[in-house]
Amino acid sequence: MLEPLLAEEMAKDTSLSTAAQQLFDAMCVYKYSYNFTSLGRPIIQFPQDMVAMQELIWQVKPDLVIETGIAHGGSLVMSASMLALIDYCDALKAGELLDPAKPKRKVIGVDIDIREHNRKALDEHPMRNRMVLLEGSSISPEIVDKIKSLAEGKERVLVCLDSNHTHDHVLAELEAYAPLVSSGSYCVVFDTVIEDMPDGAFPDRPWGRGHNPKTAVREYLRQNPEFEIDRSILNKLLITVAPDGYLRRI
Repeated sequence: MLEPLLAEEMAKDTSLSTAAQQLFDAMCVYKYSYNFTSLGRPIIQFPQDMVAMQELIWQVKPDLVIETGIAHGGSLVMSASMLALIDYCDALKAGELLDPAKPKRKVIGVDIDIREHNRKALDEHPMRNRMVLLEGSSISPEIVDKIKSLAEGKERVLVCLDSNHTHDHVLAELEAYAPLVSSGSYCVVFDTVIEDMPDGAFPDRPWGRGHNPKTAVREYLRQNPEFEIDRSILNKLLITVAPDGYLRRI
């Protein structure tokens, strides 16, 4: 395991950071993040962030994970499997029998369009009873109210934002869901790296440099000092889609 102080020194190595960003940009040309799966479902993430997320879920041990953006469902499946493992470990520690049909921890996934083949694959997945699937805009009042209702009474909540990457949409998601995050837990904002990529990297998308998840994070943090960027995560990952996007609630 990399020592925190050594990771800090690595993060200060500007030549290494520049090389890492150049490597990231080059890999994206080949849709690198599309190479990976989680328990059989495409996850569309960099392996470094997959490792970081399993570390955070184990650390926080959330009762509920809220994820905006489902796509093929790989991230939902990974979160659900980690929550299942935590339930299993809790049962072992307490000397209790675990009833797989009655999961204690769950993950909510919301997407504006859950495509039929993806819904079918998730419906057939062994982790399905740990997932709540909601179709609709993550910032619509109906969806926000539904998720707030499902989060009511949960002691530990972790949030991941990975849907529409425009500044306004992400800021609205932060305003809706970040307040649900429990103290010591995280709101992870994915694809903040868009701000660090070359101009014109997304010619067919409504986001780019100057209007993306990182600019939304900056604006949100100015008004919400109860959250801070956990830079220790970026320090050790070096390559990530979420630089400055791992927000810890103090």
